[in-house]
Amino acid sequence: MKRNFVVKSSTLYLVPLLFMSCSNRPSEGGYPGGPTEVNFAAVKTGDAEVKNEYTCAIEGRSNIEIRPQVTGYLSKIYMDEGAYVKAGQPLFKVEDRVYREQLNNAKASLQSASASLITAKIELERKTELVRNKIVSELQVQEANATYLGAKAAVAQAESAIQSAQINIDFALIKAPVSGYVGRFNYRLGSLLSPTNQQALTVISDNQQVYAYFSLSENDFVAFQNQHPGNSIAEKLKGTSPVTLLLSDGRPYDLKGKIDAVEGQFNKSTGSITLRAKFDNPKDILRSGNTGKVLLERNIMQVPLLPIASTVTYQDKIFVYTADKDGKVVQLPVAVSGKSGDNFILSSGLKAGDRYIAQGFERLQAGMPVVEKSPIEHK
Repeated sequence: MKRNFVVKSSTLYLVPLLFMSCSNRPSEGGYPGGPTEVNFAAVKTGDAEVKNEYTCAIEGRSNIEIRPQVTGYLSKIYMDEGAYVKAGQPLFKVEDRVYREQLNNAKASLQSASASLITAKIELERKTELVRNKIVSELQVQEANATYLGAKAAVAQAESAIQSAQINIDFALIKAPVSGYVGRFNYRLGSLLSPTNQQALTVISDNQQVYAYFSLSENDFVAFQNQHPGNSIAEKLKGTSPVTLLLSDGRPYDLKGKIDAVEGQFNKSTGSITLRAKFDNPKDILRSGNTGKVLLERNIMQVPLLPIASTVTYQDKIFVYTADKDGKVVQLPVAVSGKSGDNFILSSGLKAGDRYIAQGFERLQAGMPVVEKSPIEHK
């Protein structure tokens, strides 16, 4: 029984040893199966269309704070929050009884001053006639003339008081200075209003046109200027192409915009400069406070292009696979300046004519032997 057991055990161990001996036979380069077949391609040059997105803040053409110009209690509100109002439409009413009494007093003062003016004029004319007949002295005429001039000034002062009181009454009825949408109310009926209030009553936003403000880095701004002809920034802006606005959900806005203004200086803390693009907004889709992205497009002539599908990304770095003179895999980092369709625009790492592994690199490791399967063409 023991002898049979030994023979069977020897047989069981023999087969795995034979299998391991066959499967672990080293091949060329120390990798089983020989060199891996892959497809190579050469870096080509071509014209590129670069699209860059810049975060923007959207503001209405006008954002007007509505503030009281007289002191008084808020007595009436003529519209609701969020309503659309037209220029000149009443918004709020400040209690104006005090100002109406001031107007009545000013009118009464005008009547009194006018009566005094008539009396002074009659006295001046009388003494002027008497001085001709040598009945009164010239000094009395001068005194009468001074009284007349004082009465005339009192009339002008009373008229000014009437106008001032009328202005206060007009200010008590607060009207919309522009057409637009009314914002949130910061005061309610019965609130005491004053020109010194820290908060505005509300804000009216004119959104028929909106402005999208976005920032460019110094390098991007230089490229932006070089892209457009002209000797001044005003001339360059005239030649800019329409721009696209991407809404917060990524959808493009229906209407194209136009860059129409550039800030006068760079922001020292961020090293960027702000540009403004104007968009028509006839359907009131956009409101002040919206966010989105401005999409800028520019064409670059004859730059090295590398298919994105032929690269891999590790920790925000882009790599391409190639082979050294011995036919072994090298993982090469490349720097890109942007994207154009399905291609990267190369700035360093590879140049036009350099060869890279275009396909079949998914399982490759540095140092593995490779052999070209067949060249392929990339557009």
